[in-house]
Amino acid sequence: MSERDPKDVGPQDLEKGDRDSMKSNISILVVDDEEMMRSLLKKILERDGYRVQVAVDGQDALDKMTDNHIDLVISDLKMPRMDGFSLLKRIRQDYPRTGVIMMTAYGDTYTVKDALLLGADEYITKPFKSFDIALVVERAYWRLLSTSGRSAPQAG
Repeated sequence: MSERDPKDVGPQDLEKGDRDSMKSNISILVVDDEEMMRSLLKKILERDGYRVQVAVDGQDALDKMTDNHIDLVISDLKMPRMDGFSLLKRIRQDYPRTGVIMMTAYGDTYTVKDALLLGADEYITKPFKSFDIALVVERAYWRLLSTSGRSAPQAG
């Protein structure tokens, strides 16, 4: 039996316990100027087993990324000081292996298209259900693994 390349392994190949253990090795930064949205996302993602930090805007996010390894950033588009588009550009420049999911309450196709063209891995439109964010996060993370050549974090 031939051994598969670790980067070819997807979530469907892992037992639930292994998936949960793997999630605890994934660090996510939630960036939103609305306290309620930051708290909600932090609660949802921590319940799903991820390690989560929060930032109030793009500049705060970059400061946290300087001091911490972040696998995935979930960012709002409209924020004071540094908006989501500016943050996305900086992440792509300074942290190209970090995945980025953009959130917007503005579901217009031009905003979404611009975010994807600038390098966002995924997007989600507010309001969303906890299942939706969990699915988008998992999809973005596995896409990041498959394109970066990194292997999935080892379970337990």
